[in-house]
Amino acid sequence: MRVKDVKKVVLAYSGGLDTSVILRWLQTTYGCEVVTFTADLGQGEELEPARKKAEMLGIKEIFVDDLRETFVKDFVFPMFRANTLYEGQYLLGTSIARPLIAQRQIEIAEMVGADAVAHGATGKGNDQVRFELSYYSLNPDIKIIAPWREWDLTSRTKLLEFAETHQIPIAKDKRGEAPFSVDANLLHSSSEGKLLEDPAVEADEMVYQRTISPEAAPDKATVIAIDFEHGDPVGIDGARLSPATLLTKLNEYGHANGIGRLDLVENRFVGMKSRGVYETPGGTILLAAHRGIESITLDREAAHLKDALMPRYAELIYNGFWFSPERRMLQAAIDHSQHSVSGRVRLKLYKGNATVIGRESPNSLYSMKVVTFEEDQGAYDQFDAQGFIKLNALRLRLGAMAGRRGGTL
Repeated sequence: MRVKDVKKVVLAYSGGLDTSVILRWLQTTYGCEVVTFTADLGQGEELEPARKKAEMLGIKEIFVDDLRETFVKDFVFPMFRANTLYEGQYLLGTSIARPLIAQRQIEIAEMVGADAVAHGATGKGNDQVRFELSYYSLNPDIKIIAPWREWDLTSRTKLLEFAETHQIPIAKDKRGEAPFSVDANLLHSSSEGKLLEDPAVEADEMVYQRTISPEAAPDKATVIAIDFEHGDPVGIDGARLSPATLLTKLNEYGHANGIGRLDLVENRFVGMKSRGVYETPGGTILLAAHRGIESITLDREAAHLKDALMPRYAELIYNGFWFSPERRMLQAAIDHSQHSVSGRVRLKLYKGNATVIGRESPNSLYSMKVVTFEEDQGAYDQFDAQGFIKLNALRLRLGAMAGRRGGTL
């Protein structure tokens, strides 16, 4: 159902074909004032052309914001404290970017007095859900316009015809059918559709943009050290770095060593399966390092509870519930667990692998006196294990006895 009586709308705008058509479509269909917002999340593209294009299309209020530090510090790092993986593999690079974009859109809407926001997500994907759940969480009265669910521009040909009719400039290299779609930010790149739709066919090497192939990576390993404070990485090889700078540096290491490729068939929140090719070079290294420092600083039961909570936390982010009370509740528990997670992890990067080779912390729970096979100096009495085993075996023995008598095991 189309939203009515819109006076001013803030559009998430990239400057590409889709959002440029959406911009003009909003003007012609709703007759409303359009404000554009372009976020720099480290996608690696020049964003000034988006500003110039918006100006050319008659937009008076244009926002182009560098959100890279905010993105990594307030969204990526909190997610990595949980060692988050969706369906055991996906590092959620697209999912974690959407709530920040939505948050900034709502902030801009309040600043300029807009009564609506708009996005360019399609009606088949997860992003429409992520954007809109975030919008409503931050402003329950906001009007939302989702053009792909309203208009009849259902093909690339129709989009190009609309662009030509309404004098929207399209670069020559953008007129052909793209072999696949790409979404990128500082954490990852995501490729899907067209060439990649058949999950039985191996992705062509041209799909990969953030990493060289593991086969082409150097034959010599790269060794780095990552410093952590309270669960967050703060430096590499002793040099303290800002969140965005640190992730950028890890991306460089990952790229050079072919680390972070993933070919995944995932379950979308809207119900269908989709195939995507992801590259998360720095994030893959960071995940290995964070689990490495946690291995010596987290209590066993706290670590196991975190691992048990993680799939639910990952689902919340994937499905668009970043601003939900349950995600905030889980985040509070996760953050509490990170108070002692400080120290240094050394990793060996080699042909697609990031392997922890050393970890140290002033808060380490690892005791060489306890685990040594040499004389343990009374730290652990091995005879105590007998009672420990018998107590844990009691229910198993009772069950076995009942089984002999014909009872239910």
